[in-house]
Amino acid sequence: MQDRNFRQAVIRLGTHGENYGSWMSNPVFYVAGGLLALSVVLAVLSFTVFHITALGVMFVIAAVILLALLLWCAWIRRQYAFGGGGMMDQTHLVVLSHLNFDGQGQFLEVGCGSGPLSIRAALTWPSAQVTGIDYWGADFGYSQAMCEKNAASEGVSARCRFQHGDANKLDFPDESFDAVVSNYVYHNIMGSDKQALLLETLRVLKKGGVFAINDNMKPRAYGDMDSFVRKLRGMGYADVRLIDMTREIFGSRRRAAMMMLGESRMLVGRK
Repeated sequence: MQDRNFRQAVIRLGTHGENYGSWMSNPVFYVAGGLLALSVVLAVLSFTVFHITALGVMFVIAAVILLALLLWCAWIRRQYAFGGGGMMDQTHLVVLSHLNFDGQGQFLEVGCGSGPLSIRAALTWPSAQVTGIDYWGADFGYSQAMCEKNAASEGVSARCRFQHGDANKLDFPDESFDAVVSNYVYHNIMGSDKQALLLETLRVLKKGGVFAINDNMKPRAYGDMDSFVRKLRGMGYADVRLIDMTREIFGSRRRAAMMMLGESRMLVGRK
C-alpha cells in the first residue's frame, strides 16, 4: 500500500496541456446566467415601464439570489478544476488508494468523463490494461476523442481504451475485469435503481477482483446502503465496507455539502 501511494503522490496530471474539463456542467451556468439576465430585464421594466415597485423589488431580489448562485457554482467549479483547487485530482488519488489492486490484469472505470481517473490508474499500475466507458452526453462536453487525446499526451494510450457505454447495461461478459472503479457517476443517471447499477458493475468483475465505487449516495436515491453491504457479504463478497469520503476528500461533511457532495461515500471490497 505504501509503495502504491508513493507512486501516486508523484503523478501530476494535466502538465502537458491536457484538457480534463470540470465536474460542474456548462448547462448549470447557462440556466443560472439566463435566469439572472431575465430577472434584471424584468426588474428594469417593472421600475421604468410598468411602474410597479413591488414587482421590481421582487425581481431585484431574484437577481441577487441568482447572482449568488452563479458565483457559488463558479467557486465550486474552480475548486474541482485541475488548474484550480485540485479537488478532482485529490479525489482520484483517494479512490485509488482504497482499491486493493495488485496492478495486474484488466481495469475498468465506469463513467470516465474526460479520462483522468483511468489515466491515473494506468500511470499508477504500469502492467494494467485500462478500459474507460462513458455515455458522453452533451452536458459536460466530454468525448471519446478527448479521452484518447489526453491518454496520448500523458503517454499511456497503448494501455488505455475508451468506448461508449451505458452503466445500466455494461457491454462486457461476466467476470471480465480484475478491478472496477466509478467516481461520482451514478447519481447523475436519472431514473435508475442505484443498487441495480452497483450490481451490474460488480457483474463484470472477476472472482477475486476488487472494486471502489464512490458517489454522492443520498438515501432517497440509494436506499439503505448498510443493508446492501450486508447483502453483498451474504453473496460471498469479502472485505465489503462503506467509507465516509466527506472527511477523506473534503476534510469535513460541512465542506462537502458546500460543494454539493455532502453524502459522499465509497463502496469497496473484493468479489
